[in-house]
Amino acid sequence: MNTSNLYKKDFFFEKFSKIGEDIRISFELFPSKDNFSEKKLWNTIQKLKLFNPIFFSVTHGANSGNENLTYSLVKKIKKVTNINSAPHLTCSDFTKVELKKIAQKYWENGISQIVALRGDELEGSSKSKMEAFDLVCLLKEVANFDISVAAYPEVHPKAKSAHSDILNLKNKLDAGANRAITQFFFKIDHYLHFRDKCFSIGIKKDIVPGILPIYNFDQLLRFAKLGKVSIPKGIQNTFENFKNDIDICKIIGSNIMLEMVYTLFKEGVRHFHFYTLNRLEIVYLICCIVNQISFKKINTGF
Repeated sequence: MNTSNLYKKDFFFEKFSKIGEDIRISFELFPSKDNFSEKKLWNTIQKLKLFNPIFFSVTHGANSGNENLTYSLVKKIKKVTNINSAPHLTCSDFTKVELKKIAQKYWENGISQIVALRGDELEGSSKSKMEAFDLVCLLKEVANFDISVAAYPEVHPKAKSAHSDILNLKNKLDAGANRAITQFFFKIDHYLHFRDKCFSIGIKKDIVPGILPIYNFDQLLRFAKLGKVSIPKGIQNTFENFKNDIDICKIIGSNIMLEMVYTLFKEGVRHFHFYTLNRLEIVYLICCIVNQISFKKINTGF
């Protein structure tokens, strides 16, 4: 079934043709662990570079020992695509001495962007007790990194309150972080309310919405549960009716993403960060429509 034929492409192209300003895009990837996934990953990277992203971010799984995988992928992306890449660095994984060595290695090898995160700490871990704020300060001591930090429109699960969570974000930005990238969300009002609250306490830096593609309903539920993200009833009901049809789920997911991007643009958002899941289909299609690229050039892989 070729689902790309089911999109009302003329409708979406007309809708996004009214957007007269460029949209800035960045993409999140994760290192592959075998040859098959490596080939898929590089196919994804080669296609996504068409949109001239301002950077690719590359995750580093907490306590997974894959910092070298992250470093290698970041270096290769820069070499192959000439696009900047930002490795994720989690301070729960390392001591301060280790973090400084990693940061120095990145800087000395031309990697000047980092996504600074606290990360999940294993129970009983003897590693660093640092927070993301401390990591931002450490990175700025090493060099003038371009730093992204995390933000949570629906409040970090471990935050004492919504207000304390926003104050923590302000501290990270005041310490030298350049922008915040949000956890994914589906209720746009949550993001807008969060952005307004940030502005009200003096946060002037960009709060970049993180957009998650939806491929199937069960995966959506798992991700939402892990991140304590609420799913609107309308989305739940729509997916419930078609959850066993993968192709229809992709169409639904694509339409949800398009509406989110369009609505957020109208609310002043100009930078969108896509959590690709290392998959090409939906994110590539969305970016083609948003960037007004001819459908003749699209090979979604659906």
